[in-house]
Amino acid sequence: MKETMNKDKSSSTRNQILHMLKIKGSMTVGEMAQELEITEMAVRRHLNTLERDKYIQTRLLRQAMGRPTNVYSLSQEADNMFPKNYQDLTLEILGDIEELQGAEMVEALFRLRQQRQENLYRDVVPEDSDFEKKLEMLARMQNEKGYMVEVKKDEETGRYILVESNCPISDVAREYTFACNCEKTLFENILETKVEQEQCMATGGDNCVYVIDHKNDNAEKRES
Repeated sequence: MKETMNKDKSSSTRNQILHMLKIKGSMTVGEMAQELEITEMAVRRHLNTLERDKYIQTRLLRQAMGRPTNVYSLSQEADNMFPKNYQDLTLEILGDIEELQGAEMVEALFRLRQQRQENLYRDVVPEDSDFEKKLEMLARMQNEKGYMVEVKKDEETGRYILVESNCPISDVAREYTFACNCEKTLFENILETKVEQEQCMATGGDNCVYVIDHKNDNAEKRES
């Protein structure tokens, strides 16, 4: 119990350090110790942990008198932990564009985004890659963007199920469902096969679920 309380206290102190650095911009060990009313040794112990976790960065400050001292500030990783309001800003901008130039312009922007993502994908995946390789790379790239993708294969039907458990643009997609249409088209263009969306978080689904009918698509090509 005592060990747990000590861990909680240490975590709280580190959070205070991050909060101070966010407000002040940069601080020395002495300044932090004075603000927190703890020893400089204790501050350094917390800073070592934060530096290990890549939440802070240091630079050497040369002074007119005395030895140079280290000054600490937040890293980009730590800054990303603080609340941002990008979704609301994006929605406001899209709303303004729609009001000024119509819904067609908003849809054109989503198509442009889709094409850009498609180009990025084709830059890293060889054109002669087989279907499984393309699907693997698609899932990896979506994961890198925060979609939390899992791919499963239905052995009975031969179809693949791509499940996204997170949608980084969920607020935008709820307002502009055309974004989901563009994602479906992106998958079809990349995989060169038919894709159906069975669930969508933007319309109330628990996940975004895509059924990739690769086997049936190949069969149709052979028949034609």
